[in-house]
Amino acid sequence: MIFSNCCLFIIRICCKISAWLHCEDNFYPKATKDPTAVERANLLNMAKLSIKGLIESALSFGRTLDSDYPPLQQFFVVMEHCLKHGLKVRKSFLSYNKTIWGPLELVEKLYPEAEEIGASVRDLPGLKTPLGRARAWLRLALMQKKMADYLRCLIIQRDLLSEFYEYHALMMEEEGAVIVGLLVGLNVIDANLCVKGEDLDSQVGVIDFSMYLKNEEDIGNKERNVQIAAILDQKNYVEELNRQLNSTVSSLHSRVDSLEKSNTKLIEELAIAKNNIIKLQEENHQLRSENKLILMKTQQHLEVTKVDVETELQTYKHSRQGLDEMYNEARRQLRDESQLRQDVENELAVQVSMKHEIELAMKLLEKDIHEKQDTLIGLRQQLEEVKAINIEMYQKLQGSEADLKEKNEIIARLEEKTNKITAAMRQLEQRLQQAEKAQMDTEDEDKKYLQECQSKFDSLQKQISQKEKQLVQLETDLKIEKEWRQTLQEDLQKEKDTLSHLRNETQQILSLKKEFLHLQDENHQLKKIYHEQEQALQELGNKLSESKLKIEDIKEANKALQGLVWLKDKEATHCKLCEKEFSLSKRKHHCRNCGEIFCNACSDNELPLPSSPKPVRVCDSCHALLIQRCSSNLP
Repeated sequence: MIFSNCCLFIIRICCKISAWLHCEDNFYPKATKDPTAVERANLLNMAKLSIKGLIESALSFGRTLDSDYPPLQQFFVVMEHCLKHGLKVRKSFLSYNKTIWGPLELVEKLYPEAEEIGASVRDLPGLKTPLGRARAWLRLALMQKKMADYLRCLIIQRDLLSEFYEYHALMMEEEGAVIVGLLVGLNVIDANLCVKGEDLDSQVGVIDFSMYLKNEEDIGNKERNVQIAAILDQKNYVEELNRQLNSTVSSLHSRVDSLEKSNTKLIEELAIAKNNIIKLQEENHQLRSENKLILMKTQQHLEVTKVDVETELQTYKHSRQGLDEMYNEARRQLRDESQLRQDVENELAVQVSMKHEIELAMKLLEKDIHEKQDTLIGLRQQLEEVKAINIEMYQKLQGSEADLKEKNEIIARLEEKTNKITAAMRQLEQRLQQAEKAQMDTEDEDKKYLQECQSKFDSLQKQISQKEKQLVQLETDLKIEKEWRQTLQEDLQKEKDTLSHLRNETQQILSLKKEFLHLQDENHQLKKIYHEQEQALQELGNKLSESKLKIEDIKEANKALQGLVWLKDKEATHCKLCEKEFSLSKRKHHCRNCGEIFCNACSDNELPLPSSPKPVRVCDSCHALLIQRCSSNLP
């Protein structure tokens, strides 16, 4: 009897599962011979049954669910089995570790909002095992209505899940994604679970199939369940719409606040910029006035210095001309004296040669005439005296090189004397030939000649003294000229210094001009920035007006959406656009914008709506309307 009852129980469960699968039009591939695929299919079916039963019982119950509610307990058991399927075994020093807390703990890294759940689970005092922490985590996620979001983030990261699950596990295959999609319906349920008092470490997770066996009386309540499902769909749709609208309104409010703050900041910056511009303009005027004064002063100073320089240059030119004339005269005198000196030297050389000839003639005369030796000796003495005089004159001429003119005159006179001597010597030769007759005449002439030589010598000494005085005067004149030249050089140096000072002043004026031009450029740049900021403020005002209009449009759309009604499946027998009758081949589809029912051909469009950022099904008329609205909103 017990065996037969168990067989009947299992057969009835299989029949119910197959019937439910055919009713919901969920076509999945048949179980192959692979045992892991069979396990995944069975766990998927059980998850569907537990989620559907929990939603139906919670809606009929009509209150918030407690932890003692049986369908809720069975749901957590089924989820625990689904999460444990294909879990890898981790070896430790003492035993083998196989727990679902590892992948659930990974959710904190992928979804930052899950950090609160993880922290609260770790802070619970009664939990000692990882399995107990995982059970507490599932209960807290259900209370937050974010279990589907957390598990969706976990399923997407399959490379991270591969560290905890085998490749054939339910969470690694498509069945896991289907279960996560079914968990979205649990957002309708409100649960208030006390996790602290429960003993989650020692609970035994056994699936109770008797809860999912239905009697024939429950089949009659199918229409009521369909109505409840439609109401739940409408409720979910409206809640999601309200949630999206609230989020958009809050974001718009935050944007408006930020724009207002930025607007005030920009106004303050504009006021500061205007004050800076006014200050810069005042400084610019001051600099211009100072620049004009500096230019006037420099021009006056330049004119005065130009006049002084011109007068000094004229005086310098006049003095230079006088000095050049004096210098040219001195050079001419030196040239003349040098030429006279050369002539005197040549004449002296001629006289020396003549003296040698005279000595030879005298020797011949001594041989020829023994009687007139006395007279010849006298003549020789006179000649020697003349020679001594000539030698002394020559030495004096060498000592006084500066007084060449006087020496040249003396040399000219000596030449005349030598010429006279030569004439006298000739006369003496003639007289010697004539013998004693002309002896007395020659003596008289010699005396006269000696007197003349002495007088000439005295006159030459007087001339030498005069020349020395002239040399002293010339030296004093040269010293005066040197001092004058030094003063002129000092004046030139001063003029050069004044010129360099004026050049420095001109460079300073040029630098001031450059700074003035730089300030003008900065003024133009500030004006440009001021105009750009004014344009930015105008654009911000336009954007603020556009955002206010968008907020009003959203409010109107919210009001219009609140007035829309989700049409029931029973009320629609024909498509609203093509008016074709629905059948098994032509199925019903709701438009997520207007809530009406259409066929697949009239509602094969997808667009993102305020209620859902992802593209959803929309009818043709709503599609055209929404596209027209988007195109009108575009600039």
